[in-house]
Amino acid sequence: MGRFPNIAAAKAKTGAAKGKLYGMYAREIYQVAKNGGATPEGNPSLKRLIEKAKKEQVPADIIKRAIDKVNSGTGENYEELTYEVFGPAGSTLMIKCLTDNVNRSVSDLRAVINKCHVKMGAMGSVSYMYDHLCTVGFKGLTEDEVMEALIEADVDYVDMEVEDGHTLIYGNPTDLYKIKEAIQSKLPNVDFDVDDISMLPKERITLAGEDLEEFNRLLTLLDEVDDVETVYHNVEL
Repeated sequence: MGRFPNIAAAKAKTGAAKGKLYGMYAREIYQVAKNGGATPEGNPSLKRLIEKAKKEQVPADIIKRAIDKVNSGTGENYEELTYEVFGPAGSTLMIKCLTDNVNRSVSDLRAVINKCHVKMGAMGSVSYMYDHLCTVGFKGLTEDEVMEALIEADVDYVDMEVEDGHTLIYGNPTDLYKIKEAIQSKLPNVDFDVDDISMLPKERITLAGEDLEEFNRLLTLLDEVDDVETVYHNVEL
């Protein structure tokens, strides 16, 4: 295993209700379409987000309504905020929220933090222990073929893992589309099973006993906060 042994564990949405998942995608699609244009062909970020939503079985009418809202000029505005938290026994969390009410988000998060007896850190107190990277995962090429594709496209990457025929490429977030295009040049019908921009911990820790129970309780309570979009953490689960 490489430095990032389990992408699924890097961001935990423990048992997220479908309603919350759909609502979060609707807000994110609306905001991305509002900022970059409401046509997927002209807005790569929107195209990628719609593809992700479909993979998570978000109904087409929810996607369409979010885009129609932009086209109709509805004046909503969502803000993306990241909170840094020190959990039990050396665990850390980066909590990403998408909200139209900052005061509500802060209040809801503080309620969870107080219940779990953990501590919210100042900006930068946790983030330096994480790398902001894009991750692209797929099957169908050998390691040599992947390397050749990236070299021919003159695309840099940070790290690569190949295991059981599955490749994970880690790169700078701004290179996400370049990496995908490089792979598509060699494998036109590739299915990217991982296509993400996330915060990945530089080191991971293992929790046990009461510490692990408390950490899992923290994840569960965060999952119930409507404005929480993604939770990144450094715990092996």
